[in-house]
Amino acid sequence: MAAEEAARIEADRLAAEEAARLEAQRLAEAEAARLQAEQAAKAEAERIAAEEAARLEAERVAAEQAARIAAERIESERIAAEQAARAEAVRLEAVRAAEQAAQAQAQRIAAARLAEEAAATQQQPAAPAAPVVPARVIEPKAAADTVVMIADDSKVVRVKTNRLLVNNQFQVAMAEDGLDAMKQIAERMPDVLITDVEMPGMNGFELTRHVRENPLTAHIPVIMISAEESYQTKAADAGVDVLLGKPYSDTVMIDHIQRFMRQGRG
Repeated sequence: MAAEEAARIEADRLAAEEAARLEAQRLAEAEAARLQAEQAAKAEAERIAAEEAARLEAERVAAEQAARIAAERIESERIAAEQAARAEAVRLEAVRAAEQAAQAQAQRIAAARLAEEAAATQQQPAAPAAPVVPARVIEPKAAADTVVMIADDSKVVRVKTNRLLVNNQFQVAMAEDGLDAMKQIAERMPDVLITDVEMPGMNGFELTRHVRENPLTAHIPVIMISAEESYQTKAADAGVDVLLGKPYSDTVMIDHIQRFMRQGRG
């Protein structure tokens, strides 16, 4: 009996030790799981914090870039506006200078003509009575004495039109745009002006209006070349005499110029 009791006590002890070991192992595993969960939660929190920080940094960088782009756009628009204002001021000054030069040249031409007429009158002997003679027939101006100005920013068009006019014995002056035409008109008054519509600096409508507004150049016939049929009214309002479409007949162009030389403007 004593041996059985001893064996039972030993078995209870071993069972208690095994239970204690298992409990200790369970507690250790539970502690390890808790620590692992804490580490995972910490890592997740750090990941979320890092993502939030990255998002905020990206938003900050994007906001800075947007602000920089907006500032650059505003500065670019300001510079463009200043350049446009300067270009417009230069254009207006060139227009004024061309108008003044044209008016001064026309005044000089008119003064020279008056002086020539006065000198011719003084040289004629006085007669007690002038005989009645038939009215003198005014001959049309010869092509060789007719100056036709071409205002067009296309070199190809200028060369082509120049060839047509020269082949018909006309004198030709060529201008690259409206401002160049105004400058040349001030130096040499043309008999007829042929102009394009779209030109840099001063277009054909503006050129025609400037010619018409100056009493000394208002008589110059203006032929405008355009492929836009809707320009009829605008051209008439500007003072254009003839609006030719593109392409036009060389014969029609020459006929208009010869008509102007026979009848004058209109």
